[in-house]
Amino acid sequence: MMNNTCKLVILDRDGVINFDSEKFIKTPEEFIPIPGSLEAIAKLNKSNIKVVVATNQSGIGRKLFSLETLQKIHQKLITELAKINGHIDEVIFCPHHPHDKCNCRKPKTGMLDELYIKYKIPKNETVLIGDSWRDIEAAKKFGCNAILVLTGKGQKTLAEHKSELKNIPIFETLADAIKKSTNLIDRI
Repeated sequence: MMNNTCKLVILDRDGVINFDSEKFIKTPEEFIPIPGSLEAIAKLNKSNIKVVVATNQSGIGRKLFSLETLQKIHQKLITELAKINGHIDEVIFCPHHPHDKCNCRKPKTGMLDELYIKYKIPKNETVLIGDSWRDIEAAKKFGCNAILVLTGKGQKTLAEHKSELKNIPIFETLADAIKKSTNLIDRI
């Protein structure tokens, strides 16, 4: 089982926790967990590891859905996790359109910087798990550990950035990452 060496796991949402869509996840009904992802989060919770979601949600900036709808989507995640004794310590998101040039949209580190200030957990004891190159870039820029999962945009990310990912652990799913990376997370 994981120990307390890794103290914070930051998860991207779409493509890591739930199935992604090129048309965006715009309603709670479209939020469908990837099998095993919620159980993986609950496993991290049982290991006393903080779990935070840091997600780009440009659908708000694109006017595809409202902030209220995003809150309902996240409430569905929280409700589904509670059914299996799991929880998210916090959900942080970037609502901006990619052209807004904000500081929070991954691969920029604004969301990660905010979490660092709030939780004061050393970067070397933090892991970001994502499915896109922007997640990996954000982790590298921020200075924390990164894991790529092959769900969502993961296969495309691997195909396009294989040489740049040579030192990044890669797993099929979030559940696979948590199950098989126990030793990796223990060493962090």
